[in-house]
Amino acid sequence: MMPSSSTAPPATTNQKAATAEPRRRSRSGRSRRELSDTAKLARLSSLTGLLFAALFVVALVLVHTTPTLSASDADITAFYNSSSTALVTAGIYLVPLAGIAFLWHAHCTRLLIETCTPSPSAIPFGLQLVSGVLFVVLLFAGTASAGSVALLKDLTSAPLPSADFIRGMVAVGYGMVFVYALRGAGMYALTTTTLLRSAKIMPTWLAVLSYLMAAFLLLITTLHPAAVLVFPAWVVIVGVVIFIRAGRVAEPAVSERQSV
Repeated sequence: MMPSSSTAPPATTNQKAATAEPRRRSRSGRSRRELSDTAKLARLSSLTGLLFAALFVVALVLVHTTPTLSASDADITAFYNSSSTALVTAGIYLVPLAGIAFLWHAHCTRLLIETCTPSPSAIPFGLQLVSGVLFVVLLFAGTASAGSVALLKDLTSAPLPSADFIRGMVAVGYGMVFVYALRGAGMYALTTTTLLRSAKIMPTWLAVLSYLMAAFLLLITTLHPAAVLVFPAWVVIVGVVIFIRAGRVAEPAVSERQSV
């Protein structure tokens, strides 16, 4: 009787400690796992956005070394008879890498939004995907058209087309990039801003700036290359903000689930 009564309380105490300790470990482990998932997606979204911006700007600068639409026939002929077309060819090969980096960025951003908003609004969520893909496809087609004659010269021994034909190919490329691809970029910025605001990741000041930038891309009529740089600049700014804020946004949701 005496041994059993003396050993019972320690056994009960140890049992309570044993059941409480796994619960604390489980809760702390779950918290770390959810925070690390959100931080990982935020990091991937930011880094791939920076990579896209860098590749896109370099590719754009190289491709834009081609004569503009207002160049004379003599200038166009002289350019394609020189060795400077190698820069255009290099830019053409960089454009697909920039597009791939953007697709990675867009997908990581969508996954991040889903972690913070399990049921995002269907219309902007669907339009974000379509507009992002549309931007990449038109960017590929437009730069390929603008740089097609440079590829013809650098990779084949075929005779060069006339200056009028070259100007027409450049015009098609300009139309795809400046008229159509930028509209897709504007729609992507518009829908992404709406989704990031709903997920409480994007601050108000950046949302206002993003909506203004999206309106600029949707309504712009200029063919100046500087206009295209607005979109990668926005991607960089949003990527930095996502990197800073996304981990903090996830903490209240985790603590609420733990308290329940």
